[in-house]
Amino acid sequence: MPWDLIPLNSGYSIPSLAYGTGSLGSGQWPIDQLTQAFDTGFYHIDTAQLYGNEAEVGIPIGQLGLERSDVFITTKFSGSNGLDIPTSIRNSLEYLNTSYVDLYLIHNPDLAVPDIPTVWSQMEKVQEAGLARSIGVSNFNEKQLEILLSSAKIKPAANQIYLHPYNYQQQSPTMEYAARYDIVIEAYGALTPVTSEPGGPVDAPLNEIATRLRATTDQVLLAWIKAKGAVMVTTSSKKARLLSYLSAGNLELSAEDVKRIDLAGAIGEKGITVRHGLRKLGVGVLFGILILVACSYFKGRGKRSNVVEVLERD
Repeated sequence: MPWDLIPLNSGYSIPSLAYGTGSLGSGQWPIDQLTQAFDTGFYHIDTAQLYGNEAEVGIPIGQLGLERSDVFITTKFSGSNGLDIPTSIRNSLEYLNTSYVDLYLIHNPDLAVPDIPTVWSQMEKVQEAGLARSIGVSNFNEKQLEILLSSAKIKPAANQIYLHPYNYQQQSPTMEYAARYDIVIEAYGALTPVTSEPGGPVDAPLNEIATRLRATTDQVLLAWIKAKGAVMVTTSSKKARLLSYLSAGNLELSAEDVKRIDLAGAIGEKGITVRHGLRKLGVGVLFGILILVACSYFKGRGKRSNVVEVLERD
């Protein structure tokens, strides 16, 4: 199934389909789900310090007798418990029961304290020490990438971002900037049009393309991510769905298919922005009404208290 390897600027390659553990939690459940993912054919596992399940990722690798070279492990520095990067990476390696990770990411630009160049230099030391084969970032925009590259000795190999048709226009500058510097984009949240924002303009081209290709709309969205040259990070607790995600690697969208999804996404992005704005406005109005009601209540209560005091004095 052609979810091909994508070359990284570090000299290594990354599998273009990853199983994400962000929603699994900790304990036996993620161990069972990861075992299923491995059995199904997923060998790129995406975890993070924040997810609290790095140890659970390491367990099935050992139980299944997998060679370390057979599995691509991504984890992230999330600043958990106020730990710094040198401490965090060594903790992650211990939890994962490995001597290195294939890709180590800064989970969010807000973690770059005191600044991006200082934190990136610490990431470079991680790679230089052999603790990570490649290093990168997550949720960085083009301006933050520019700041990073201005002092970097090692370029980030990847930038993992929230990406789907309804925010593609917003993310395009970041994607274009990354491409200019040979930084691979990883995408999470690609199924948003069918999970969180159903009924939007993207539904029409997705349904038509899915019918024509005898696929599901989920598979079409994964194929759209693939067409953008990005790594797809996804998850599911259902084996049948995982198998369908693997099969999506066989789908080939035409340039016209991709364009139709892009255009529908741009239309939907405007509507979603307006809807979210109105939602925020509605919350603000409701909050204002509650404040007015509270003020009126306490004002009236104050008047009644004054009357009672007068009557008591009389």
